[in-house]
Amino acid sequence: MSCPPPKPASLTLDSLSWGNGILHPVSLTLAPGRILGVLGANGAGKSTLLRLIYRFHAPQTGRVLLDGQDIHTTPARQVAQRVAAVLQEQPTDFALNVAEIVALGRAPHRRALSGPSERDRHLVDHALDRLDLQAFAQRPFGTLSGGERQRVMVARALAQEPGLIVLDEPTNHLDIRHQLEVLRLVRELGVTVVASLHDLNLVQGFADDLLVLRQGHPLAFGSVCDVLTPDLIARAFGVMAVARGPARFDFSLFNDTRQELSA
Repeated sequence: MSCPPPKPASLTLDSLSWGNGILHPVSLTLAPGRILGVLGANGAGKSTLLRLIYRFHAPQTGRVLLDGQDIHTTPARQVAQRVAAVLQEQPTDFALNVAEIVALGRAPHRRALSGPSERDRHLVDHALDRLDLQAFAQRPFGTLSGGERQRVMVARALAQEPGLIVLDEPTNHLDIRHQLEVLRLVRELGVTVVASLHDLNLVQGFADDLLVLRQGHPLAFGSVCDVLTPDLIARAFGVMAVARGPARFDFSLFNDTRQELSA
């Protein structure tokens, strides 16, 4: 059974803020199929912004527009059919196996009390294949490693057929190989993506655009090559950065000439 890929959504943040200064107004437009990386130090407001986009929080000011429609005036079920979220930490006490967790991605598309359709089963099987999880399909979710659980949640999002996937530190708990695999798979999905990232090594080759936050304030938004500069890195992270190539830098503390990190 062949299923057409989901249609990527356009995303507009219109003066979006939350929490009396936790996140100051953010405005941007992301074209369908683009991948936005959200960068910033701990406490910069990355997770707060993502929670607003996947409708966990209601904004203090502004709007989140998906294909021109405000998600907070749209029925929750319709939003759930178009927006999927993959979070940093996942509970381990699900009394479900991997295939059943992935099948939860089909819930927004099913009528109440109805069982899975042939299409539902096909999409779950396809997601297990894409994330290399068929060997784990009958394993209890709670027995998996952190990295394996993260892959399961990406598979659940894929089965949901969203137009927008929101990823909060998607490579958390993953080894280098699976970091690269997950980001490659996400990029190949063809949907619009917003992902918070902390590792500058992963930005190049994954994100099309970047939003950089500092203490809840937006510092810059634009293409990776335009935004990721030594000056911007210094302002956002409080470190010196020396460019060593496209989106590659040596980092050090301002009062330390030793190289601390290479990206």
